[in-house]
Amino acid sequence: MTAFDPADLTLDEARALLAPGIAANAAFDGWGDAARDMAAESAGVDPDIARLAFEGGPIAMIDAWFAHIDTAMLDACPPDRMATMKIRERITALVEARLDAVAPEREALRRALAILALPQNLVRSGKLGWRTVDLIWRRAGDTAVDYNHYTKRGILFGVYGSTMTVALDDESEGLADTRAFLSRRIDGIMRFEKAKAGFLKRTEHRPSLSRFIGRLRYPAV
Repeated sequence: MTAFDPADLTLDEARALLAPGIAANAAFDGWGDAARDMAAESAGVDPDIARLAFEGGPIAMIDAWFAHIDTAMLDACPPDRMATMKIRERITALVEARLDAVAPEREALRRALAILALPQNLVRSGKLGWRTVDLIWRRAGDTAVDYNHYTKRGILFGVYGSTMTVALDDESEGLADTRAFLSRRIDGIMRFEKAKAGFLKRTEHRPSLSRFIGRLRYPAV
């Protein structure tokens, strides 16, 4: 087996390797140079490589950590496990897996969310959240490419965000209160999806106003 050599890492590999250590340090030192350099020293990575890997600053570090958490979430919910579950159970399992992955570093998450809430970071924050909910729906088996693709992710985006906020201050054993909150919110998603499906079924054979107007303008000959 070839020995691991930090000097041979690509920048992407360096980001993936250092992200968990940076998060652990960020709980005490914030998402900054000190957390990055301590993580690099601990992993045996050249500090200059670490600086280059995270030249985007705190946002780049948070991005890499969130990607690490997303990977842990997917690893905890492999496709064969998902195949035995109903859709509601899949979404619940995935969000709970992410809760479990982030739980040891809740203070780092609190600090990260404070940074992402700054006005200049709102667009990036939205992209990171959307990346996570898209991964959740895809692993849950969603293949929608129409407007359902966006409505499902938009609704889960809100549920996911509020659940993480609740988790920050949850002192119950095993985050029981957060899990109960999540269960109630996912119940709401499922009721909405059921109601939406019923509405679409009732309207699929109704006359289309836009088609009617189009025929008035461009009558068939």
